[in-house]
Order: sequence, then C-alpha cells, then structure tokens
Amino acid sequence: MEYIRELFLNKIFLSAIFSWFIAQVMKSVVEIVKNRPRSAVKILTYMFWATGGMPSSHSSVVTAIAAGIGFVNGVGDPLFAVTLFYALLVIRDAMGVRRSTGLQAQTINRILSVIDTERKIKPVKEIHGHSTAEVSVGILLGFFIAAAFCNL
Repeated sequence: MEYIRELFLNKIFLSAIFSWFIAQVMKSVVEIVKNRPRSAVKILTYMFWATGGMPSSHSSVVTAIAAGIGFVNGVGDPLFAVTLFYALLVIRDAMGVRRSTGLQAQTINRILSVIDTERKIKPVKEIHGHSTAEVSVGILLGFFIAAAFCNL
C-alpha cells in the first residue's frame, strides 16, 4: 500500500494523470458542443476511446511528464533529455503518422463504398490524428499542469 501512496504523491505522475483527464474532458465538451451526441454511451466512448480531437491528450501527457521532470530534477538531468525526445516523437507521431494513416483510411473507405455496393467488405478503421492547433493546445495544457503540480 505504501507504493500506491507514494505514486499518488508523485508530482510527475499527478501531472500526467491530470493532463490526460483534463484533455479528455475538454475533448468531450468540444464534441458535445459540436455534434450534440444524444446518449451518455457516445459521450463516454468519445471521452475514453476516441482518437483525435481538441486538445491532444497524447501531447498533453508527454509534455506534462517531460516538463514535470524538468521542474523537479532540472533540465540538466539525463531523464529530462530522454523524456523530452520521447515527447517529441509522440507529438510528431500524433500529428504526422496517425493523421496520414487516418486520411488514407478515409480514402480506402470511400473507394470501398463505390466498388463494394453489397457492403461485404468491412470498412477500415479511421484513426484520427491531430492538427497543429490540437497538438499546440495539448502541449500548453501539459506544460501548465506540470508547472502547477511541480511548483505549487
């Protein structure tokens, strides 16, 4: 039980968890305002399962971890360098690779809808990556949450 207590007192862990949670809540609010889903199941599915959207929770979490380590251990700590580059890779993936994959999946599904009129082929899952604005807001969110947890 002591390990669990220590984990929940860890500023970096708390920064990451709160960054993820707040980003997901913000994403759900944006989805509710934009699309007005009518069921709680759709809202919960979007909050915990959907990809893409404003803000990027991937960017928020990895930024909170890297910034938290920078605040707690200093930017000269080797762990800060590791987490900084890890964050850059995740952010780049969220913006580039996942977005490209999602756009390709949309194109494949459009082609399938034309050639497979009987709907025998299952559509490809469309993974939605993030735009620059979504990633930027996620980065800012993660940074400021880490600053709050690690400096207050």
